[in-house]
Amino acid sequence: MNSNPRQLKLLDAVRTQGSVSVEQLADKLQVTLQTVRRDVQRLAEAGLLTRFHGGVRVPSSTVENMAHQQRESLHADGKARIARAVASQVPHDCSLILNIGTTTEAVARALLHHKGLRVITNNLNVAAILCNNTDCEVIVAGGVVRPRDRGIVGEAAVDFIRQFKVDIALIGISGIEPDGTLRDFDYREVKVAQAIIAHARQVWLAADGSKFNRPAMVELARLSQIDRLFTDQPPPEPFPALLAEAGVSCDVALN
Repeated sequence: MNSNPRQLKLLDAVRTQGSVSVEQLADKLQVTLQTVRRDVQRLAEAGLLTRFHGGVRVPSSTVENMAHQQRESLHADGKARIARAVASQVPHDCSLILNIGTTTEAVARALLHHKGLRVITNNLNVAAILCNNTDCEVIVAGGVVRPRDRGIVGEAAVDFIRQFKVDIALIGISGIEPDGTLRDFDYREVKVAQAIIAHARQVWLAADGSKFNRPAMVELARLSQIDRLFTDQPPPEPFPALLAEAGVSCDVALN
């Protein structure tokens, strides 16, 4: 599904409060109960909300991410803005590593007209996208392919990444917690991402606004290991101070 702006606000409201009644949502969004119920039903059918008697909550497991198709449609406009902002800062004739995630896949689409790129990836979706750029060399890591999102994980992928030192690592993330930790769900994916960070001259993080204050099980890195953050809305508290303390440049893609 393609969530409209009202539905995205509804999701953000539920995520902020953890759980909320239909009446509270109607009041917050200034719409009728019927509209909220219709939106909730559609979002629940897409697996983005869980309903209970009298209210709704966002599925908030710290051990398992949402399905790739759900993540791809959620905040799609914001991810497209982030992708354009990232692409505008990537120079021609440079080397990159792109990891697993729907945001990095959006960045790959935005790089289709770049020239002289050499891209290493453990994401088969990224590889398939960038193969359409005839002026881009794509190098795919070896390892175990996860069927649900075509990400490549495992020790073989880690060993492969360790051969390189690239200009820019562009990584996605599942959650940024209020203590400044970057977290994800699969420890095998995290191991590859940690190798990517260690083998890049600059590390750029692409994360839409829904990733702030989102919990996940495995620590991937800390903000101090990131050089630039690309997001689609101003980070909420306490993140501006954390970013400043860590020396992270924050690019907010509003257009």
